[in-house]
Amino acid sequence: MTAELPLDQVRTLLAVVDEGTFDAAATVLHVTPSAVSQRVKALEQRTGRVLLLRTKPVRPTESGRVLVRLARQLARLERDARTELGLSGDGESTRVSVAVNADSLATWFLDALTRVPDELRLCFELHREDEDHTAALLREGRVMAAVTSSAVPVPGCSVRVLGRMRYLPVATPAFTERHLGGELREALAVAPVVVFDRRDDFQDGFVRSLWQGRGSASPRRHYVPTSEGFAEAVAAGLGWGLVPEAQAAAPLRAGRLVELAPGMPVDLTLHWQQWKLDSPALAALAEAVADTAAQALRR
Repeated sequence: MTAELPLDQVRTLLAVVDEGTFDAAATVLHVTPSAVSQRVKALEQRTGRVLLLRTKPVRPTESGRVLVRLARQLARLERDARTELGLSGDGESTRVSVAVNADSLATWFLDALTRVPDELRLCFELHREDEDHTAALLREGRVMAAVTSSAVPVPGCSVRVLGRMRYLPVATPAFTERHLGGELREALAVAPVVVFDRRDDFQDGFVRSLWQGRGSASPRRHYVPTSEGFAEAVAAGLGWGLVPEAQAAAPLRAGRLVELAPGMPVDLTLHWQQWKLDSPALAALAEAVADTAAQALRR
């Protein structure tokens, strides 16, 4: 026997997750907190699963994430249908949530957003996340699309290759002279290094490639969690790092940076994943992203 999923209960679950508490969701939905609690409990009974962890803020369980994703997709389809039927209010805009890695955001992705036709009246909510983790936001239903390093499609999503973002291992001439004399792979194991955050193992991976899979960058690390700040930290001489080619080009030409291993760039293949929805908004965004990536990234 197939269990139906009442839309009011599914939408209520989404409101609770987005707002973080039952009380806040009740305010948004213009109902009582008791009504919100009853709807969520009814949905849990109908599905036979716990959908929310009653923490502060509340968090969806794995089953809850499936229904949150469904609720967002239904809302997306409803907005598109209202627009096509001419039922949207004058000046009403549509929000599209996207996960994007910091380096793409700092170099080429914003240009893609400017190419989306203005008549679609889209508003973008960008979630900055490491390219290895943006797909997780799709699985959780928090975003509709993502720039990701994963070629494996998230369930319910399509995937297409965008291109390769090239990174160059660089440092200032003074830093190189002071810390990187002798064999490069041995020097990098002890020289100060700039990394994005504690999940970033990009620089470690480069050092491992020099050692045929062994070793890591120095434990003497500067954590700089913005793309622009990362590049500036390397240019300031705090350490060496893998900087996007687009950000490193000008300092290299000016002699403010030098390549540590000419002919050994690191290429990261980026993909675009999005919900499989017949949505004009998502289709227009996908084309704008693909067109911009074709010009900004390497084939």
